[in-house]
Amino acid sequence: MDVEKTQVMSRTGEFTTTLSWQESVRSRVAAAMDRFAGPLADLVERDANDGDTRLLVADFFSVGLNFSKYQDLTTEYRTSGDSNDYAIVLDGKLFAPVEVRGIGQNLDLRNIQMARRLASQEGAEWIFLTNGRAWRVYHLRPEGSGVRPVVVVDADLTDPDSYQRNLDQLFHITREAVVHGRLDALRRWREAVEAAPLSGLVTEDSVVAAVLNELSERTGHPGHAGDAEEVRRILAGQVLARGLAAAPAAAEEAGGEG
Repeated sequence: MDVEKTQVMSRTGEFTTTLSWQESVRSRVAAAMDRFAGPLADLVERDANDGDTRLLVADFFSVGLNFSKYQDLTTEYRTSGDSNDYAIVLDGKLFAPVEVRGIGQNLDLRNIQMARRLASQEGAEWIFLTNGRAWRVYHLRPEGSGVRPVVVVDADLTDPDSYQRNLDQLFHITREAVVHGRLDALRRWREAVEAAPLSGLVTEDSVVAAVLNELSERTGHPGHAGDAEEVRRILAGQVLARGLAAAPAAAEEAGGEG
């Protein structure tokens, strides 16, 4: 079965084929974003508490992201005090703990401490964190003897200038996108465009050849032996070295979670 041409029509396991399941899913997410814009604004205006925010989040999970409140979402992992509000369970296994904060609270890594412990115990790789307006999804990337939470999805539904970007971000955390492997593909993309892996890609023969062709067109230089080695040396020793040196500072600024 070609999963790219297959769409789950109901949670009973019925299927239908379509050439663009993505379009129908994006349309549903867009409709949900529009539908919840008013209630979301009301919650923001009255600075709603955690409980009222959880109601909106649960509805958005169901209406927009297509996770069943009765089959896919559970409060089984919720205890008293600072705990996980929901958990997404797929095929009988914990897929991701879900942490919900009040609509007016800022989100940061401190909010997912409990979720990290739970994910580690249950072997889950993902964590969802939201206050209703901001949605973040972390992948727990193996690092050394532990894991490091890395943001893969980041959306702010109260930013009117980011509508299309928010739609694309939320598409990747729909039930269909998760089942079709699109969320994991986005995770791999995020990892691939980091400085270290890109540095290796940029000095590959095909990339160097493309740079040489572009430089030849711009300068009229017909080329001679040694050009490829010169370009590769400059890319590795100057361009990439400067970029990698600046990467830690840029990453630290981008990683500040407010």
